[in-house]
Amino acid sequence: MRRHRVHVVSDVHGNSRDLALAGEGADALICLGDLVLFLDYADHSRGIFPDLFGVANADRIVALRTARRFTEARDFGRALWARLEEAQGVDGGREAVIEKAVRKQYAELFAAFPTPTYATYGNVDIPRLWPEYAAPGTSVLDGERVEIGGRVFGFVGGGLRTPMRTPYEIDDETYAAKIAALGEVDVLCTHIPPDVPELCYDTVARRFERGSSALLDAVHTLRPAYHLFGHVHQPLARRMRIGATECVNVGHFASTGTPWALEW
Repeated sequence: MRRHRVHVVSDVHGNSRDLALAGEGADALICLGDLVLFLDYADHSRGIFPDLFGVANADRIVALRTARRFTEARDFGRALWARLEEAQGVDGGREAVIEKAVRKQYAELFAAFPTPTYATYGNVDIPRLWPEYAAPGTSVLDGERVEIGGRVFGFVGGGLRTPMRTPYEIDDETYAAKIAALGEVDVLCTHIPPDVPELCYDTVARRFERGSSALLDAVHTLRPAYHLFGHVHQPLARRMRIGATECVNVGHFASTGTPWALEW
């Protein structure tokens, strides 16, 4: 019987160089989102934010967010944008500037996807732009399923609402409905983890990211063989068995450049 192998990545955050190699030796690549690099918390010189406002301001906003001073961080960001618009007369405002930068990143990243690639959105992605960049060999799935090598993979993209207000955050009810639409799957693929403290806590950022209670319920009731996800860059636990399901954080691809492999 033929063996199958898929490589899984998440939290690519601008790493197009390693993404171009991520499918080597696999039958398919799975991407669990967060392609965009707005601000690299490990290297404050990388991303859309420092390109626009400089490293010192990136240092400041990271410090505020890490301290969970989200209101101050938003006020600081608004002030930076106001000064930029006044100084440069930015055409179309903040949204137009960000979209232009995101489009540049998407052009590089989608071109790096091998064929076939199965991808879903992360919380920092802009879903409405994806159809413009996804080539015929890239399938974008959200609340949908696909068969790979005889196994059924179900995909749910995006994140839940947080004080960070990233682009693709949705309410809990809408997110739960996408999970329910999948039905039974062998492998559950999402951007965010189930709502389990050890899987949601980031040891470097020193905070809990939002996990989904609906995902945890699905793990208990659907009992997929695997639940694969990302979102938490430095989790307290990278994998955990919940009943019949192996829950795996596939890793922060932006920093590791190495996909996680699933074979059967």
